[in-house]
Amino acid sequence: MEHNFLRMWSRLPFDWTRMLRFGAVGVLNTGVGYAVILAGVLLGLGDIASNAAGFGTGLVLGFFLNRQWTFGRAGGFRPGTVQRYALTFFTAYGANLAVVVAARSFGMIENPLVHLAGICLYSVIFFFGSAHFVFVGNTESGAEGVLAAKQPGPASTARIP
Repeated sequence: MEHNFLRMWSRLPFDWTRMLRFGAVGVLNTGVGYAVILAGVLLGLGDIASNAAGFGTGLVLGFFLNRQWTFGRAGGFRPGTVQRYALTFFTAYGANLAVVVAARSFGMIENPLVHLAGICLYSVIFFFGSAHFVFVGNTESGAEGVLAAKQPGPASTARIP
């Protein structure tokens, strides 16, 4: 079981272009999500509901933009991608929400800067999770291509066990 879990992790080297694309998608997500958060607070939804609405909006937008543009996966879904994306999201979102809840316990209620700090932590966690866990394999520069190139014989018959 542990051996199969470890195979899901990307073996790609760090890629600055991918990081910049993820950042560009993140800036768009942050703007859209933060606008939804602020609108929710102004409409009286409160911190938690507003935060959830903002991140939910960005979640769907980010999946499709990162899948297609950042990580080059427009051709289809690899089994487990949506589940890995959800797991990575919940991990990153949990860290974001911990920042918001901790700030509230210190009396910082409905403070836009608190949400911004949570978004920053969320973004860092989500980038590394997406790059090394979610969007792995089956791309031109993906892990499977790298491994296939190292396998003896024709590339069309090489596969990851």
